[in-house]
Amino acid sequence: MSNYILSCCSTADLTTEQLSNREISYICFHYMLNDESYLDDLGQSMSLEDFYQRLVNGDEPKTSQVGVGEYEDYFRSFLIEGRDIIHVTLSSGISGSYNSACVARDMLADEFPDRKIYIIDSLSASSGYGLLMDKLADKRDEGLSIDELNAWALENRLRLQHWFFSSDLTFFIKGGRVSKTAGTIGNLLNICPLLNVNAEGKLIVREKIRTKKKAIKAAVAKMEEFADNGLSYNGKCFISQSACYEDAKAVADLVADTFKNLDGDVVINSIGTTIGSHTGPGTVALFFWGAERTE
Repeated sequence: MSNYILSCCSTADLTTEQLSNREISYICFHYMLNDESYLDDLGQSMSLEDFYQRLVNGDEPKTSQVGVGEYEDYFRSFLIEGRDIIHVTLSSGISGSYNSACVARDMLADEFPDRKIYIIDSLSASSGYGLLMDKLADKRDEGLSIDELNAWALENRLRLQHWFFSSDLTFFIKGGRVSKTAGTIGNLLNICPLLNVNAEGKLIVREKIRTKKKAIKAAVAKMEEFADNGLSYNGKCFISQSACYEDAKAVADLVADTFKNLDGDVVINSIGTTIGSHTGPGTVALFFWGAERTE
């Protein structure tokens, strides 16, 4: 066991088993459905199947990030044990959780002057953020100190590539990421926008692709274009999906057929309740290590 805590938020969209197996601690975001509050606790309070069905049935979700006081209590639980902390947050491009974690860190500095608390903005989301955490766990297990791991994360976080598409733009329209006119036309014409996360950690529409079948091929083509070593990519590949497992499986199968040197099988996770409140059902996201995001 390392002498420091590696930590993230529930928005890394890994399972409780994955986090436990990698010895990664986590703290939960929150969401509401019809004014009833829940923890984004990786499907433990409410199954993700039930969550997405409630969205389909018309329930209106709202999300809230981890508060400063919650971070303070969470960090303190490790500090009083004499452990240092490296905590990685959801991208500051889509959430204020990084700032909240930094405020909590600063509030604890006088109380624990001998302890280190590093807060890292992942500039990532969903299982892309999760893939970053998985790599950091590898590096920790290789023996990197907390200072070395902090430096590695800051130097390499923008090499985490995110490419995703949605076959249902309803929640992108509600969230203002797609205009109502464009979204309505897109749904009528079966357009699946291909998006990625840019260098500032923000979601950007890159292409408008007609038909889901073409969007699946386009996402994998981006992996061929940007992955480390191209078709010889030998890293891990994660996929996350919101109530559209068969679409995610189609992407995973195409990735496996295209890239013969992957590190293990393609891992398919569910998009959790926080991110899923904004994407709704029908979104598939592909994550891998590759070229540094520069724009």
